[in-house]
Amino acid sequence: MPSEHISTLREMLATRRGVLLPGAPNALAARVIADLGFEAVYLTGAGLTNMHLGLPDLGFMDLSQVVEHTMAIRAVVDLPLIVDADTGFGNAVNVAHTIKMLEQAGASAVQLEDQSAPKRCGHFAGKELISAEEMVNKVKSAVDARRDGLVIIARTDACAVESFEAAIDRAGRYIDAGADITFVEAPATLAQLEQIPKRLAAPQMLNMVLGGKTPILNQTAAAEMGFSLVLYANAALQGAIQGMQAALRALRDGGVLDEAGGLIATFAERQRLVDKPRYDALEQRYATARPAST
Repeated sequence: MPSEHISTLREMLATRRGVLLPGAPNALAARVIADLGFEAVYLTGAGLTNMHLGLPDLGFMDLSQVVEHTMAIRAVVDLPLIVDADTGFGNAVNVAHTIKMLEQAGASAVQLEDQSAPKRCGHFAGKELISAEEMVNKVKSAVDARRDGLVIIARTDACAVESFEAAIDRAGRYIDAGADITFVEAPATLAQLEQIPKRLAAPQMLNMVLGGKTPILNQTAAAEMGFSLVLYANAALQGAIQGMQAALRALRDGGVLDEAGGLIATFAERQRLVDKPRYDALEQRYATARPAST
């Protein structure tokens, strides 16, 4: 598989300009993200669990499901694709398999975290961590397993479990182990946010969880601090939930729904987003002439 999307991502990271990174819980959301002109897509583990299984982000997805959705997104968008692989689905040996499978499926980057399995959303209470030494070995395994320059992102959840200083220390160790990016999850103050890119040598990803623990920054402020990526992992999902509720509430209360109400995308827009005109053209191109009736 051509790996231009990986080199594009690496060039993007080097600029440290706070590139907005929307999360996609499925391939249709990835199409919307690309259609709106964003530069990259993030396959969100939380969003995938919520959307695909209807369950909370408590480690219910398995590797085969993440691979399946990675392939589906890669089939419809050419943008750099960052895949949330949670804890890597096991120990360092399992991580090597995870990396190979996701790279083959079309990931540009894979994110691993230092929580114990089963993991929890980074903004939930009750998280537990593996040792820094074990995570270092997972990062080394991921680096050794990649083949085409896949970007390795190492996330630490130590802010909430140990301390901010412990998180910085862990992230530094993961960089020394070969991580291309680190992701310090759930810093609680602006002062902490400002320190992260200054104290860590590798590019940094900032997670903007709407309703979460981290102060919300605009893109300009994040770029000025030195962050490479500004992640909105579940903005699309939360918007979709609100949109579904509004449309279905109107249907329930009014007994009818139509395109004119402004609550739903039109039929034509839905077909455009899933590229139906291209398939219509393919049908015409490869149509087999029917024999004349006698």
